[in-house]
Amino acid sequence: MEPVGVLLAAGAGTRMGMPKALVRDEDGVPWVVRTVRVMREGGCGRVAVVVGASADEVVGLLDGEDVTVVPATDWSDGMSASLRAGLAWVAGTDAETALVHLVDMPDVGSDVVRRVVAAAGPGESALARAGYYGRAGHPVMMGRAHWTNAAAAAVGDRGAGSYLKRAGCPLIPCDDLAAGHDQDS
Repeated sequence: MEPVGVLLAAGAGTRMGMPKALVRDEDGVPWVVRTVRVMREGGCGRVAVVVGASADEVVGLLDGEDVTVVPATDWSDGMSASLRAGLAWVAGTDAETALVHLVDMPDVGSDVVRRVVAAAGPGESALARAGYYGRAGHPVMMGRAHWTNAAAAAVGDRGAGSYLKRAGCPLIPCDDLAAGHDQDS
């Protein structure tokens, strides 16, 4: 079964000066649309986009992209709210695995997604995350067995990193494919 993609795109992007989901690449494609396409090309059958800040504008950009929009009503609490909303949504589906990705990583392509998905393997216990130069990054592949603990570990502007470390989540080297930096300016 293909993983379900969960794209975290709810933040206000205060350091960027605008929500990062609305930023356009050099070809004029919004980052939110680009990342949805990357996730699909990388192997995600369905994609959910978690929205918050400027939700109506973000949703307008997604017209025709065949995604599920998941509102994070408490998005201003930080990335944890987006992750919890996305994992709660996917838990209500028949998915065994979810690939969580961030909207502000425009250099991460479908080749990274494919590598992480392949390394995690299938099933409810799947677990892997992209690594860049020895540093943990995104996307992160998690099987259903990890969703509750990952959501519980997410607090404020921190995601599930502490849980993933405790769970022994392997880092899949991807620095030959991308730098893996989130863009703040």
